[in-house]
This record gives sequence, C-alpha cells and structure tokens, in this order.
Amino acid sequence: VQNNMNTLIINNPFTDIYFNLAAEEFLLKNRPENILMLWQNTPSVVLGKHQRVETEINLTYVKDKQIRIARRYSGGGTVYHDLGNLNLTFIENTNVPDFEKYTRKTLEFLNSIGVQAQKDTRLGINIGHLKISGSAQCIYKTRCMYHCTLLYDTNLTALTASLAVSRILPAPKTGYSVASVKSPVTNISKYLQYPPDTDDFKNQVLAFFLNTMPQKQIYNLNPDEINRVEQLKNEKYATTQWIFGKDF
Repeated sequence: VQNNMNTLIINNPFTDIYFNLAAEEFLLKNRPENILMLWQNTPSVVLGKHQRVETEINLTYVKDKQIRIARRYSGGGTVYHDLGNLNLTFIENTNVPDFEKYTRKTLEFLNSIGVQAQKDTRLGINIGHLKISGSAQCIYKTRCMYHCTLLYDTNLTALTASLAVSRILPAPKTGYSVASVKSPVTNISKYLQYPPDTDDFKNQVLAFFLNTMPQKQIYNLNPDEINRVEQLKNEKYATTQWIFGKDF
C-alpha cells in the first residue's frame, strides 16, 4: 500500500457521540487518504465492540445524569467522554500496522508541552501510575484505525461513577465479551503550571500535528459526507440494537 499521500487533518466541531463514531467508520471505509481527526463529545460512555452494557456501566447513574451510552466500531474497554476530554483518531493506509507509532506521536505532543508521561503495555498513556489516555484499534482491508482519549479537564467524579459496576454477572451463554481493565485516572491540566482551557489545549494539539506531519491539509466534511454520516448514525450507532442488542 502506498502511503505517500496527504493526511487530512479534521478539527471536527460535532459533539454528538453517535455522529462522531459514525464519522470514524465512514472515513475509515470511504476516504482514500490518511486522516487525523480531533473530536469531543457531550457526556457519554463508550463501550468497545465486544462488551456487555450491564458489566461495564452503572446504568442507574448514567440514566439519572442523562449520560449517553454508545458502542464503537473497535474493540477495547469502556471509556467516559465529556467536553473536557479530547479524542484523536488516526486512520492510515498500511499493510503492516504499527499502532505504537500513534502512541509515540501522542507522547511527543505531551512532552512538547512539558507533561512527562509514559506509555504502558496496553498502548495507554500514564503520568506516574495514573492513566490519562486509553486507546483502541481496528483494521479494515488495507487501512487501520487507532483512536485514543486525552483526559484534559474531564469530570473524574462522573467518569468513576459511570463505570462503577458492583454486581458480577454470570458468563454469557453465547458469544464472548471482553471486560475492561480498570485504571485510576487523572487530568492532564493538573500537571501544567498555567493550564489553558480545553479549546486552547485542542488548538495546541492541532498545531503540533500540523507542524510535525509532512504532507497534510486541513479538511472539513462536506455536506454530502455529513448526510452520509448522519445516515450511518441513524441506521447503526444511535440504534438500541447496536448499543444494547449485542449484549450476550
């Protein structure tokens, strides 16, 4: 696979989790270019493709706080998103995926703003023993997708409460499910002497990748693409069948 084409850098303004998950799948399957998309969501919990809602999410708390429940295209564990969290999606044409490369690039950015962070064995990123980033990956034909969270100024109380599940359910009768690996978390903003607000932090991330990627262009989804993403959202990501129907 030739990988000498432009990287489209998308500063995604949409904050609807279902739209954004649909946008990832649409870009993975329908664009030929390499892509970096930055995006945020209003409060949501996002399950990996092979997870059970009841064993990952505190449904009482989530419903009470009107936090949305979503399921993504990739595997991995359940994560909490809000507007204090920034998501990075890297999509690349390759026959030999090197998912560590994206973790290293994210670490380079953090080091550039003075945050001393380290990657762990599961391609997460930690400050000391506290997690600030989790990632998941998937492959589609000759394209791979790696996405990660960056906890910047997230409501950690809501994060912890949303993912606090007390009861252990029996093993599924059919199929299989993957349990999340729980980790204590922290916010990046805590480690900056003069923390900018989340929008300025997002602009710092954007500037870093614009400066360090060789061939790139800023790109926005066009009206036709937005319509197609909306259609995928309505037919798949926002449906009860996709979110809950995969419970085993």
